[in-house]
Amino acid sequence: MKTIFNFSAGPAMMPSDVMLQAQKEFLNWNNMGVSVAEISHRSQPFMDLANQSIKDLRELLSIPDNYHVLFLPGGSRTQFSAIPMNLLSDYKNLAYVQTGHWGKVAAIEAQRYANVAIIANSEPGFTTIPDEKTWDDFSDAAYLHYVDNETIQGVEFDFIPDSKNVPLICDMSSNFLSRPVDVSKYGLIYACSQKNISIAGITIVIIRDDLLNRTPHPAIPSMMNYALHVKHGSMYNTPPTFAWYFAGLVFQWLKNRGGLKAMAKKNAEKADKLYAYLDSQDYYKNNVHKNCRSRMNVIFNLPTVELEAEFVKAANSEGLIGLKGHKIIGGIRASIYNAMPIEGVEKLIEFMKMFSRETR
Repeated sequence: MKTIFNFSAGPAMMPSDVMLQAQKEFLNWNNMGVSVAEISHRSQPFMDLANQSIKDLRELLSIPDNYHVLFLPGGSRTQFSAIPMNLLSDYKNLAYVQTGHWGKVAAIEAQRYANVAIIANSEPGFTTIPDEKTWDDFSDAAYLHYVDNETIQGVEFDFIPDSKNVPLICDMSSNFLSRPVDVSKYGLIYACSQKNISIAGITIVIIRDDLLNRTPHPAIPSMMNYALHVKHGSMYNTPPTFAWYFAGLVFQWLKNRGGLKAMAKKNAEKADKLYAYLDSQDYYKNNVHKNCRSRMNVIFNLPTVELEAEFVKAANSEGLIGLKGHKIIGGIRASIYNAMPIEGVEKLIEFMKMFSRETR
């Protein structure tokens, strides 16, 4: 069977070792004679799994004791509403940084609940991150929200914003666990699973305990209430059990490979190699400013949209799949999350060289 390298932005490539372990255990997990997908989430074996996964995640990110870890359904889009509904409290204003599509969508959703100030905006191009010194004042906001890595535009923060005394809220969906993070700088971090964490279906929320004291919106659905989920240990309803199990395997895979420092080094090596090739020629174009190029989602364009379609088709035949850019901006997008080996990036570069020679 030909080796396939999956560059999809999500659901994305998962570690092959984890996939094989899940396959091996699927019909007989924990020597129980049944699958982890068919046991009660309230059974002791699954509770042990859940507790171990939380312990592993806390170790990977060095999560302080005054933060709660939640495993929730609904994806990051659910959090776009849950965050303002939980954290607005007696405040009148919310502050959002807009550096790509998902930051814009999050802000639009938050406008349903309060006045939203876009304190920094790189629209329309979304090719850079505005200098922090130019950001508008947000001292009266309930929180400051930003997206750490924009999967569509290929823009990533290389710094943690200084939110002063305002809680910092971050969507880390597409670069979560790709590098070490100082969790203590944040009020809340959230990330959907289908990039670096697990298969699609579960979302991780890390929330500082003082934020649970805020008065939620009176119409907040119970399933969006953070305090309720904390009280019930993410078991207020039946969670996505198999996605949670899979996440636990990924956490162990990361720990066995040196943790997030080691992963950050590998991710930097992959991204540096691909960007070095892009910068060395003039056939493929990446317009993102170099100081904020994404390590996870490398976007580029060919001379014409017809060539881009031909590129995707030819790449598929070579076992390089998932390279079609997002429908909003088109082009090509190579997502090189944790599970992508350096060999995949090298094969992509060789294909790009061959394609450019044959189509110039």
